[in-house]
Amino acid sequence: MIEVNGVSKIFEDSAQETKALDEVSFSCCAGEIFGLLGPNGAGKTTCLRILSTVLCPTAGEAKVANYNVVDNPQEVRRRIGFISGNTGIYDRLTPHETVLYFGKLYGLSKSFLKKRCDEIYEMFQMTDFIHTLNGKLSTGMKQKVSIARTIVHDPPVLIFDEPTANLDILVAKNVLNFILDCREKGKCIILSTHIMSEAQKLCDRLGIIHKGKLLVQGKTEDLCAQYDCGDIEDIFFSLIDSGF
Repeated sequence: MIEVNGVSKIFEDSAQETKALDEVSFSCCAGEIFGLLGPNGAGKTTCLRILSTVLCPTAGEAKVANYNVVDNPQEVRRRIGFISGNTGIYDRLTPHETVLYFGKLYGLSKSFLKKRCDEIYEMFQMTDFIHTLNGKLSTGMKQKVSIARTIVHDPPVLIFDEPTANLDILVAKNVLNFILDCREKGKCIILSTHIMSEAQKLCDRLGIIHKGKLLVQGKTEDLCAQYDCGDIEDIFFSLIDSGF
C-alpha cells in the first residue's frame, strides 16, 4: 500500500543545499509494520512528510494506496492517518469537539461519526475527559486526542512519527499496543522512531536511515543474522562505525 522509489529531498537556502533524503526506496503492505529507524536529523520525518503530502520530493516517486503523493494528494489524505509526538491540538476545544471537527472535515455521516467516536473513546479510555478543555489535559491525554482525531475516518494507512515521544511509560505502552492492534486489523503501518528496542519489538520489517540514506532494510532476524549482531542497535552502530 506504500511504495517509495528513489525518493530524494533537497532543501535550499541562500547559503547552501541540504540533502535530507538520498534516493530512498522501500515498501509496506497491508497488515505490516515497517520501521524507519535512525537518530534525530536522519531524514525520517522528511520521508513521512512526503508520504503525507506535506512535502514534495525533489526526485523519485512515492505512492500511497496506488495514489501518487504529488499527483493525487487529496486521495492520499483520505486514506492516511498521521500521528506524531507533537499533538498540536487547539487548547480551547474539548477532545469531543476536536474529534467531531475532524470527522466533519472527512465528510463522515452523523451516524457513522457518533458510532466511531464511541468506539474510539472506549478504546483509549477517554470518556472521563472528552468534555474537558484540551488546554487542561495532561500530555498523555493530549496524545490520545491527537490519535483519536487522526483515526476517526478509519484510514487503511497509518503513519507514526515518534508517537511515544515525551510520554510516560504507561501511556507509551497503550500507544504501542494500539499500533499492534492496527496491524491485526490489516492496516498498513509506517513507524518512525529512534528507540530501536521499540522498533525491534513491533516491526515486521525495518530500515535504518542515516544522513538521508537508507543503509539497510529487511526482517529483524535476517538483519541480525546478516551482520552477526544481537539486536538492531548493534547493527546500527556497526553500520555507522564502518563508515556509512
